[in-house]
Amino acid sequence: MNSVISARNAVTMSSRDIADLTGKRHDNVMRTIEKLYEQSVITLPQFEEVPNPGPGPLVVKQYLVGKRDSFVVVAQLSPEFTARLVDRWQELESRSAVTLPDFTNPAIAARAWADQVEATQAANEQLAIAGPKAAFVDQYVESGGSMSFRQVAKLLKANERQLRQLLLDNHIMYYLGGVLTPYQPHIDAGRFEVKTGTCEHNSHAFSQSRFTAKGVQWIAGQWAQFEMQGAA
Repeated sequence: MNSVISARNAVTMSSRDIADLTGKRHDNVMRTIEKLYEQSVITLPQFEEVPNPGPGPLVVKQYLVGKRDSFVVVAQLSPEFTARLVDRWQELESRSAVTLPDFTNPAIAARAWADQVEATQAANEQLAIAGPKAAFVDQYVESGGSMSFRQVAKLLKANERQLRQLLLDNHIMYYLGGVLTPYQPHIDAGRFEVKTGTCEHNSHAFSQSRFTAKGVQWIAGQWAQFEMQGAA
């Protein structure tokens, strides 16, 4: 069936649905709708284009008809199918109805209240945990400087494996030659600085990525969100 619920929660029935209910060809249903509109019996319904279930063009047009006008259309096409239409509308409206808890039941009302209190407490606990961390990070950022990955993990009291996976999963850093390296957009945003050089002892080239003060503050926010999602 092609019945839909619009963005404004108005249930409609498609012209193809009406054709299925009445056993009529869809093009005949479309013409009936247009004729009734021309006679000012119904309003011109909204139309949409949908994939064609049969032979012919890939996309076909169908009307979306409101409840009152659908009765008029079916009465014009096949009055004997009015009862079937009533049943169909009851089915559609029961689907669109939102079932709310029975708040007149004291037990259900108490459980709903308790659930809300528990959710609020959990959110407050997360804020209490994140608050001192945020203050600590802000204090560091004010002092400036840059930090290695391990130093940042220690600062945030973060599990290194989880923090590393967060950086990889969110395309913040990637491995280059076995070394965690930031993606260029994050370097351009001033969150990292990449230091390169050559070892004096063996002339081996090296690269080291460090979080800037701005980057530390930013990743602290990302980590706080990660922790809150994990606790939800």
